[in-house]
Amino acid sequence: MVDLGKGLRNVISRITGAPYIDEKTVKDIVKELQRVLISSDVNVRLVKELSKRIQEKALDTKQLKGLTVREHVIKVVYDELAELLGERYEPRLKKQRIMLLGLYGSGKTTTVAKLAYYFKKKGLSTAMIACDVDRPAAYEQLEQLAKKINVPMYGIKGETDVEKIVKYALEKAREEVLILDSAGRNAFDDALINELRKIADAFKPDEKYLVISADIGQSAGKQAEEFNKAIGITGVIVTKIDGSAKGGGALSAVAATGVKVAFIGHGERIEDIEPFDSRRFVGRLLGFPDLEALIEKVKEVEKEVGPELTEEKLTLKTFYQQLKAAKKMGPLGKVLSMMGLHDLPKDAIEESEEKLKRYEAIINSMTEEERNDYVLVKKSRSRQERIARGAGVRVEEVRDLIKQFERTKKMLESVKKNRALRGRLGRMLKGGNLEGFNI
Repeated sequence: MVDLGKGLRNVISRITGAPYIDEKTVKDIVKELQRVLISSDVNVRLVKELSKRIQEKALDTKQLKGLTVREHVIKVVYDELAELLGERYEPRLKKQRIMLLGLYGSGKTTTVAKLAYYFKKKGLSTAMIACDVDRPAAYEQLEQLAKKINVPMYGIKGETDVEKIVKYALEKAREEVLILDSAGRNAFDDALINELRKIADAFKPDEKYLVISADIGQSAGKQAEEFNKAIGITGVIVTKIDGSAKGGGALSAVAATGVKVAFIGHGERIEDIEPFDSRRFVGRLLGFPDLEALIEKVKEVEKEVGPELTEEKLTLKTFYQQLKAAKKMGPLGKVLSMMGLHDLPKDAIEESEEKLKRYEAIINSMTEEERNDYVLVKKSRSRQERIARGAGVRVEEVRDLIKQFERTKKMLESVKKNRALRGRLGRMLKGGNLEGFNI
């Protein structure tokens, strides 16, 4: 099974690396794209239709003013892939009731907590309702997740009457967003349909989201159709999108049914969920920087870390705050992919993460005076040895930190002095979309 992102980035490389773009080149690129998409479990019929549109538009459509032929072809590929995967979803940020449904193994209960955390971060009071009366320990799992994200959970342990649980929860709950976890099954059957209808009648949800795991590929389309016909869903949440090569197949299959993909889950952490935006998703797959996501993440971290992060003067103390912020932004590989840096060697990323941990331990072993004036450490061998002992590292690693800090400090000072560069960076950050980049 081909990794969809890597495969698509190889297609883009073929376009950018071609000596010139003619009809044969376009046809070869389309064939390679077909191979990548079909290997990623995208429906053959959808791939054929997509290929035809790309070939026609790449060869026949008048290119936009200011675009080279290569840029025009890349834009056609980007636009058509985004259309294949569906529309952008805008979740309502107001009082609402949300019901989650799905089969076993979809990650439904974890997604309940992820959604609760998402709406909580948006400033809404949230609560979860434990209404999965079929799976053993479902109540306990949701209870643990509720404690982890510090939101209330309503339910009746051991109760099997779903209508009774819903009635109890609605009497108790005062929160703005209520998210209900329903029972699943190994397969779609009448018993599941009847139970879900009972819950929906009692709960009267504003949103009914079907949770589907990306690893089922194009089978997601059939599942979406079945649930929609029986229950009437308002959207689909595709989970495990990061660990499955079949993610493109699942997303395209759901989009083909006319049901919207509402959210995607892209990791194991509680914050690894986001509203689906096909253009941003495809942009990441193709290797374009996702500055919008990066800026959002930085803003979140700034709130948590504090004002030291944005102080004018860079000291080891503020550098330490930046290291803490970098760790809060999540795994280094994901942060780098937001910046458009894909397919980096895994061992190099792991080594960089280990280095960040060592830097943090070294700065932790310094005195307040040393953190505010790194020159004290730079000029004193005895200080370096004391800090190394405290951090459990070699003296060479303390010196390496000082060198890295000086390089960072020098780079930031040059950016401050270079008004033209600052202007370009500012315009790029404000753009946050494909049009802002020279592909």
